Amino acid sequence: MEKAIIVYWSSTGNTEAMANVIAEGVKAAGGTPELVFVDSVNVDELLAQPAFAIGCPAMGAEELDESVDSFVSEIEGKVSGKNILLFGSYDWGDGEWMRLWVERMQNAGANIIGGEGIIANLEPDDDAKAALEAAGKQLAAF
Repeated sequence: MEKAIIVYWSSTGNTEAMANVIAEGVKAAGGTPELVFVDSVNVDELLAQPAFAIGCPAMGAEELDESVDSFVSEIEGKVSGKNILLFGSYDWGDGEWMRLWVERMQNAGANIIGGEGIIANLEPDDDAKAALEAAGKQLAAF
């Protein structure tokens, strides 16, 4: 894939750090990552890609941030057949927001890269970084 778009929202920097590790994986696989804050994404350009990544931390009672939820609602009916990498950080809970998000995207017909989202408790540790880099390499392969 010529360009791998990584869309994210981050308030504390943890999900942004995760996006940067995915970008490193894309580069390692010979791809060109494009990091885009969710408020700046070009939806038509994104949906023209066979694969892309979206990151959002758990907010409130384990839910997507409002801006990401609105974005996901906007693209939800157009992701059938797309390969999507989902990722995000959390500070409490057990990852329910990610499980619900994965299910939502699968119900919309998307293929989730790796079969599930990648989560990190606060800042990504070495295991999360390894998973994120590997996923970035998979993203670049589409």
